Amino acid sequence: MYKILIDTKLIMAHLNIEIKAKSVDNDKIRGLLRSNNADFKGIDHQIDTYFKVHLGRLKLREGEIENHLIYYQREDIEGPKRSDVILFKSNPKSSLKDILTKSLGVMVVVDKKREIYFVENVKFHIDDVKDLGIFVEIEAIDTSGEIGKDRLLEQCRYYMDLFEIDQQSLISVSYSDLLLQK
Repeated sequence: MYKILIDTKLIMAHLNIEIKAKSVDNDKIRGLLRSNNADFKGIDHQIDTYFKVHLGRLKLREGEIENHLIYYQREDIEGPKRSDVILFKSNPKSSLKDILTKSLGVMVVVDKKREIYFVENVKFHIDDVKDLGIFVEIEAIDTSGEIGKDRLLEQCRYYMDLFEIDQQSLISVSYSDLLLQK
């Protein structure tokens, strides 16, 4: 874990252990989140523009709640997986999207409505992704380097079991990959 010293409010690197799965019972998941005192942040209409890069993934997230340039490297495997993430808090009114589009080119655009919840350091999404369907994501996040990979994995598995997410429901790739496969 490290923070870039330019402005730690703008740029932050962290470690995630995360899963993505097809969702079959959103009401049950919402109820379980409520019973675990989840902090509901709201519903965000997000446009994720993925750019052509040689290593990892680079996307610009434009939403009403979250606006970030996100670079991440992650294995495309089913089940809990490590994701090394660098976030840059972006200004939706900036020329960043134009610069990235002209310099790198757009690979694909993901349009989704995302419900965002937190229980301590674990972030949950219920996503309705245009042209793909409904998904649930669990992201156990370590922003300080103090939690560690093993504890993040334990948290991710705990919520997978709580939500009764089975192996057949797990998705190994990103929404961008799923759209490109269509």
